Amino acid sequence: MTVPMGRRERKKAATRQKIADTAMRLFLERGYDEVGIRDVAAEADVAVTTLFSHFASKEALVFEQDADFEQRLTRAVVERAPDEPLIPVLRREIHAMVRHCTADGAAPVYRMIDESRALREYEESMRLRHAESLAAAIVADPGQTRTGTACRTIARFAIDAYALAREADEPGAALDEIFRMVEAAWEVA
Repeated sequence: MTVPMGRRERKKAATRQKIADTAMRLFLERGYDEVGIRDVAAEADVAVTTLFSHFASKEALVFEQDADFEQRLTRAVVERAPDEPLIPVLRREIHAMVRHCTADGAAPVYRMIDESRALREYEESMRLRHAESLAAAIVADPGQTRTGTACRTIARFAIDAYALAREADEPGAALDEIFRMVEAAWEVA
């Protein structure tokens, strides 16, 4: 059961979203490297310290749903039914992430990421962090009998599947192809 947010939490969430939306608009209009943190804060009508209380870095403004994606992946593993196989659960979550990231309007954002070394490096570190969180959730599964190495490997494969599918001409088909291999690897682990 979800507990409704209080007024303070709603205001914080609204401020965070306003900052993220403003940053993305400015980045897409002017170019990521042409926009500074002060520009974003001024346009969003917040103090720089307020911006940094919501986002740890300029790069984090682009990947504002980072924490949500990471939590969704780990929750999917932890909250699945005891008899529900792991790989189909991961496939479902990664499919949802790919749909989100390939939706209409996402192409300019990913073009911007591809054109910026700082954003590519941030995205790579984010993926590694997601893979480690996912691996920890898999290892912690009470019914898990595979080694930590196998769990970390499958977590990496799942996170990399997201990146590969997002770049494919047919993301859904690519993800299905990748997850057939992931499932086969998990079965022999």
